[in-house]
Amino acid sequence: MIRRTPMKPMNEAEFAKKRDEVLQAMIAFDAGDAKRIQHFLKVYTYAALLGRQEGLPSAVQQTLELAAILHDIGIHAAEAKYGSPAGIYQEKEGPAPARELLENVSGIPEDMIERICFLIGHHHTYKDVDGADYQLLLEADFLVNAYEDGLSPKALTTFREKVFRTASGTTMLNTIYGLPE
Repeated sequence: MIRRTPMKPMNEAEFAKKRDEVLQAMIAFDAGDAKRIQHFLKVYTYAALLGRQEGLPSAVQQTLELAAILHDIGIHAAEAKYGSPAGIYQEKEGPAPARELLENVSGIPEDMIERICFLIGHHHTYKDVDGADYQLLLEADFLVNAYEDGLSPKALTTFREKVFRTASGTTMLNTIYGLPE
């Protein structure tokens, strides 16, 4: 797949307003599900921080942040349709509601929406990672899932070796979980 990154980022004030609209819309989308709201807020926070630490270009940073907010938008549909929140089902069911939500926030560029939907449709796929936004979304989601799932140090180390590729993500994982480098 050809990687599509917006050629021109939104200015910071414009992006901040749109990001907050997306945050509010996603909180409303998951209303009554505090666990999932807490999850995406944590993933968003890690993704935004890691992207800044990696020095992402503005357009890529903006895409990463919006994708992190929306990454699990397909969980409810996956549970309803397949009786499971498994990653493969989230990837199938997430892009359509994400696109609808993003299109309701005026002014988000179409190429950014396409990339966000691609990331949502692949956020549990660890091969053929085609960009820093994709890599950092995987890493940020894992930082949260590792805690929520109570993973062992051995599982953390194995995942780090197989999936983590960025210096900031690896340092964050090691620091949070006290892993040896």
